[in-house]
Amino acid sequence: MAALTWGVHWKRDDSIVTAQAELWSALPQQAAPKLVDAPPAPPRPAPVQAKPEPIAPKVADADIALERDKQLRLKKEKQLAADRLEQDQRRLELDKRKIQAEQKKEAQEKQRALAEKAEKAEKAEKLALDKKKTEQDAKRKEMAKSEDTRQQLAQAAQRADNLKRLAALAGSAGAPSSTGTGLQNSGPSSSYGGRVSAKVKPNIVFTEDLAGNPTAEVEVRAAPDGTIVSRKMLKSSGTKAWDDAVLKAIDKTEVLPRDTDGRVPSVMVISFRPRD
Repeated sequence: MAALTWGVHWKRDDSIVTAQAELWSALPQQAAPKLVDAPPAPPRPAPVQAKPEPIAPKVADADIALERDKQLRLKKEKQLAADRLEQDQRRLELDKRKIQAEQKKEAQEKQRALAEKAEKAEKAEKLALDKKKTEQDAKRKEMAKSEDTRQQLAQAAQRADNLKRLAALAGSAGAPSSTGTGLQNSGPSSSYGGRVSAKVKPNIVFTEDLAGNPTAEVEVRAAPDGTIVSRKMLKSSGTKAWDDAVLKAIDKTEVLPRDTDGRVPSVMVISFRPRD
């Protein structure tokens, strides 16, 4: 059974009326089911509490300043050490370069000294050779001069002898009408000198261009068969090259031609000129 109480309040200026009523249900009501106790709710997990941050110990301002000074000092010392290391490395590099430069300079000086020594030795050797050559040239010139003097003396003596012999031949030949024929007939014919020159000249080898036409006179001695036994320069042309060419040509000729009478004069003087 349920009861409902309803109350209404009226408020008036002079009085307040209160009413109350009870209502009853005409139908029987079922009894409400027996309440069953609900299972207890699982316990709520305890909230996780965050770990409290460690409370940094309070550092005094003086300690902070000391720490800062310490760090600055350490940094400065580290920088100084790095600077010293860099300076040491730079100094070592400079010392190394200096040593290398000194070694290079020393090697160059040594090489230059060796080159100068070799050059001096070469100059000394050249001077010695030049001196020796000069002495030899002077000696050869002196010997040549002596030889020329000797040859000139010999040639003068030979010419004197030839003149003496020719004078003797001329004296023994007599007058043109003389009937003596011994020595006069024993001389070479007038054409024999040309025949001898024609025999010798093809063997003369001479390419120099001489001024003028100098004469070289050569005494030639031959065996009865014409074989040249010896030759001697009686009068030089003044050009040694021409004189030598004439003598070599006579040596190369070896045998003289026979005269018109079939004989070969044993001694004769032949003249040679380059332009003949």
